[in-house]
Amino acid sequence: MKQLALFLLLSITLLATENLAYEKKLLGTHKLSLQWISWDRFGKAKVTKQNDTITISGEQRIDNEYLKIHGTISDIKAKSFIFDGEIITKISFIAKGKECRREGKMEFKITKNRRYWRLQEMQNPCSNVVDYVDIFFK
Repeated sequence: MKQLALFLLLSITLLATENLAYEKKLLGTHKLSLQWISWDRFGKAKVTKQNDTITISGEQRIDNEYLKIHGTISDIKAKSFIFDGEIITKISFIAKGKECRREGKMEFKITKNRRYWRLQEMQNPCSNVVDYVDIFFK
C-alpha cells in the first residue's frame, strides 16, 4: 500500500512539473499572425498568469485590417492548449470587409515540427476561407 501511495505521489509530482514546463513555454510575449494580414509583420500576444488564471490578449494590425485575440487558456499539454474567448478578424476582401467574430472554446495546436501553435478551428465562420491564426514560440 505504501508503495502504491509513493508511486501515486511521484506520478502527480511529475505531472505537475510537466504542466509547469508547458505553462512556462506559453507565458510571456509572442508573435501573432493571420496570414491574410502578413507573415512578415507580426502582431504581439501577451500571455499572463494571475491567481491561477492564464489569459491571452493580443493584436496584429496593418492599416484597417486586424486580428484581435482575448481570453483564457486552460488544459495546457505538450502540443496544445484550449483557448476560451474571442477572436476578431477584419480583412478587406473577406466577409465584405466587416468584422468576423469567433467566440467560445477553441484549440491551438503544434503540428509536425512547427514553431507555433495554430488555431484548429480554421474555417472562417463569416466566409468560405481558411484562416491561419498562429501564436509563435518565444
